[in-house]
Amino acid sequence: MEAIISLIIGVLTACGVYLSLRGRTFPVVLGLTLLSYAANLFLLVMGRLTIGAPPIITETADGYADPIPQALVLTAIVISFAMTAFVIVLALKTFKEMGNDHVDGIHKP
Repeated sequence: MEAIISLIIGVLTACGVYLSLRGRTFPVVLGLTLLSYAANLFLLVMGRLTIGAPPIITETADGYADPIPQALVLTAIVISFAMTAFVIVLALKTFKEMGNDHVDGIHKP
């Protein structure tokens, strides 16, 4: 299972970097989104998820699940959604003013 998760994180990171290096704005936004997904998945996996364990320690509990990674990832998801919306609006404004969607603003045939 660890190999599959590592492979998924690696593929998400590679696709995110590839798309972030493209010349148009929409693939850059999509690449940044994939990079944030990879970082969130990495944070969640590093928290050593425990299935079926309570997040609060009691006298009868054998173990507990650490709630901090889930809280960090939930916060990161909300922040990345807001930043993605901001970057999309910024890209649309730039497209309207410049007339093209190239990252550097220069249209190349």
